[in-house]
Amino acid sequence: MVEHLYLLQDLDESGGVVAAGLEVEEFAAYFWDVESGMLPPELRGLGPQAMYDALDVPVPRDGGLQDLIDRAELMNITHVLAERSDRVARAMLTSLTVEHGLKKLSVEAVYANEPTGGTESGRLRVRLYGQAEGEIYRAVMLEQSTGGQIQHAVQGHNHGYPPYPYKAVIDENAPDPGRNRFGRQQPKKKLVPHDDERRFPAARALCRLRREEHLKGGEIVRILSAGPKKYPIETEWTRNRVEGLIANPKLAGHQVYNRKAARTGREGTSRWNPISEWAWSPKPVHAAVVSLEEWKLAQEVTAALRGGDHSPLLRVHAAACRRGLTVTEISTSGAHAVYQRGARTVVVPTPIPDTVAQHLIEDMEGTR
Repeated sequence: MVEHLYLLQDLDESGGVVAAGLEVEEFAAYFWDVESGMLPPELRGLGPQAMYDALDVPVPRDGGLQDLIDRAELMNITHVLAERSDRVARAMLTSLTVEHGLKKLSVEAVYANEPTGGTESGRLRVRLYGQAEGEIYRAVMLEQSTGGQIQHAVQGHNHGYPPYPYKAVIDENAPDPGRNRFGRQQPKKKLVPHDDERRFPAARALCRLRREEHLKGGEIVRILSAGPKKYPIETEWTRNRVEGLIANPKLAGHQVYNRKAARTGREGTSRWNPISEWAWSPKPVHAAVVSLEEWKLAQEVTAALRGGDHSPLLRVHAAACRRGLTVTEISTSGAHAVYQRGARTVVVPTPIPDTVAQHLIEDMEGTR
C-alpha cells in the first residue's frame, strides 16, 4: 500500500492552481511511504530509494511523513492534503499526534474523502470515525498476518535465520506462493542439517554442558573456543550465541513462532514472549539435536543459574542425567508433584525438601 501525502504551499496573486477547494495554492511537494502505516513517524520512509523507484508510482517523492513534519514550517506550508486519514497512520493516536503537531505550525490537515462545509461537530465525527475504522482495519490485518505466520510454523516452515546446526532449503513440496503486487513471494523453506557435519554434535555438546554440567554461558564459550576443529564457527563463540542456541526450541526438531516481540523492549532488543504464547508445530518437522525433554531441562537449568538457584530439584535432575535417566513432571498440585524417573513414578512434596532430594539422589546412584 502506497501512502500519498501532498504538501501545499501559498503562491502570490499572479498565479496558482485551485486544489481541493483551496484557492491560489499548488502542490509544493509530495511525501509518501510504503507499507509503513503501523510505524511511528520517525521510522517511516527509511527504505532504500531503489525500493521506491521499483514501485513506479507516477508522482515524485520528496520524502516520507517525518520529512513532511520537519519541513512544514520551513516551507511556509498552509495545508497538508491526504487521500484519507488512515493514509497518515493506521494507529489513531499517531494520526491525531501528526494533526496536532501540524496544527501547532498553523498547518491544516485536509482529507480528500471528507465532505466540505457543514458543522465542526459533523466534520469531527466523520474524521474520528474514519480514524477508528483505520485502527480496526489495522487490528484485522495483524490478526490475519499472525494467523498466517502461525500456520507457516505449524506446517513446519522456517522463520528467520537458521540456527547454527541447520541450513534452510526451499521446500519443494510446499504450494507455490505465487505473486502479489510487489512481485513473486518468497518460497517456503524448511530446516535440514548443515553441510558441516561437525555442527550437529557441537550443538549437542553445547546443550549437554548446560543441561548436565550446569555451566554458565562464559564457561561454555571457553570450552567451545578451545576446540575450533571440534566446535567450528564462522567468527567466534559468544555468550549471546550460546544462550540463544540453548534457548532455541528448533533444536528439539519443532518449528516455533512468536518467541519474541520484535518491536518492544529497549532499542535493538526484543522482549521474550511467555512460552504459553508460542506457536509450535505439533510434531517434529526436522532432525532434532536434542529431545524435547532435554531441551526443557536445559531451560530449567538456565532459569536456575540466572536466579542463582541450586535447588534440590536441579540436583535431582543432574543426578538423573549422570545415570542416563530423565526426570519428567507428570502432574502437580499445591502441595505435591508427580515425577516420572526412568521407569519409576515418584510423588514428592513441593517444593522438594533437601532431605527428600538427597534420598532420591542416593537411591538413583545406589549409595543407599
